[in-house]
Amino acid sequence: MQENKYSIKQWAKDDRPREKLLLKGAENLSNSELLAILIQKGTRNKSAVDLAKDILRIGKDNLNELGKLTVKELMKIKGIGEAKAITIAAALELGRRRQGTISLERTVISSSHDIAEFLQSVLKDYRHEVFAVIFLNRANKVKHFEIVSEGGITGTVADPRIILKKALDEDAVSIILCHNHPSGSLKPSRADEELTLKIKEAAKFFDISVLDHIIVSESGYYSFADGGMI
Repeated sequence: MQENKYSIKQWAKDDRPREKLLLKGAENLSNSELLAILIQKGTRNKSAVDLAKDILRIGKDNLNELGKLTVKELMKIKGIGEAKAITIAAALELGRRRQGTISLERTVISSSHDIAEFLQSVLKDYRHEVFAVIFLNRANKVKHFEIVSEGGITGTVADPRIILKKALDEDAVSIILCHNHPSGSLKPSRADEELTLKIKEAAKFFDISVLDHIIVSESGYYSFADGGMI
């Protein structure tokens, strides 16, 4: 079968994304070229790079917006099937986790600001509320981070028993509660306040301190500790 005119194989060697990455390094590839490597193959009418540009347009040419797209949304692009969509979603999630891990590894928690950047990077793309906990040791260094519950658009429920069991399993001496507000609002709800107090009081029985409860959204973060609410 004759190759179509859109085949990347017909491009100059140093213009092909894979070869260009080997020759010049990943940092010298455009976003569309990096996505094209994940896509691997184009269609009869479009190269992998052309499909990548279509994906970027759906994401408003913004990688943060692209990270919010679901597998189903990616599959709405003609030429992007389930396998390609899953590959792209997995790569974006790895990038998000890497960014968060770098922030955590270097951090000794002394203020809400120390942890807010990490929380925004890992929670901001969720379209529904998730509740997470950061577990710390005696030196206030992070031992573990875990999302303990996921909910709907307007809320999620966290079980204090599960949170405290995990804290004991991690030998944590203190914890930071955190959740996101997909709406963008940073104002804590009455339910947020009641849950924080409930977990704080229960944690005292195990000599575990609740240092803070941080709410994050795209617009920033709110700290219960900074606000005098904990």
